[in-house]
Amino acid sequence: MRHSNKNRKFGREKNQRVALMKSLARNLIIHEKIDTTEAKAKELRPYIEKMVTLAKRDTLLSKRLLTARLSSALQSKKLYKDIAPRYAKRAGGYTRIMKLNRRLSDGSKMARIEFI
Repeated sequence: MRHSNKNRKFGREKNQRVALMKSLARNLIIHEKIDTTEAKAKELRPYIEKMVTLAKRDTLLSKRLLTARLSSALQSKKLYKDIAPRYAKRAGGYTRIMKLNRRLSDGSKMARIEFI
């Protein structure tokens, strides 16, 4: 039974799941909206919102943590220079998930996650 197991596994091992979340977060920061499966979007939301909250602090430590978590200095720089200042007076809820039509090939539920 999966009592108290909140994280989705996506049929992947841990290092693959971490790489998937990093990749989704990087693409969301670059494009500011992405289409993905509903489950991946729901799993990405708290991951990226914690990063935006961290970027709002704008300290050296937060910049280093963002670079380490994203494995990319370019995306972390965009996050704390462009995206985080937009939400300076906002307490949370930086992203929106909109449900889309099912994917034609396999019928999986699709969603668009974007910054508000």
